[in-house]
Amino acid sequence: MKSGNFWIYLLVMFGVTYLIRVLPFVIFHRKIENKTIRSFLAYIPYTVLGAMTVPAVFYATGSLVTACAGVAAALFAAYRGKGLFTVAVCASLTAFAVGMALQAAGM
Repeated sequence: MKSGNFWIYLLVMFGVTYLIRVLPFVIFHRKIENKTIRSFLAYIPYTVLGAMTVPAVFYATGSLVTACAGVAAALFAAYRGKGLFTVAVCASLTAFAVGMALQAAGM
């Protein structure tokens, strides 16, 4: 990559990121009172986190079967009220165990 192109790309990325962070302050001068809009905005971080994480989970192991087993274990542990660390360990161990079982079975 040419050095000139790098600086152009960097400036464009800076501009886009800056606008995304500054525009809400410029557009909304007072506190948002509408309960529907406030509720919608409260769920945005969770939605974005889910949209970035869930697809990556299914490609992390290289096998859809092990990924689905890990997700099922994570959902079960989370449903039972376990903490984040416990859920992650359960999902990882399940995916690993299913992967080892599939490898031993020759699949």
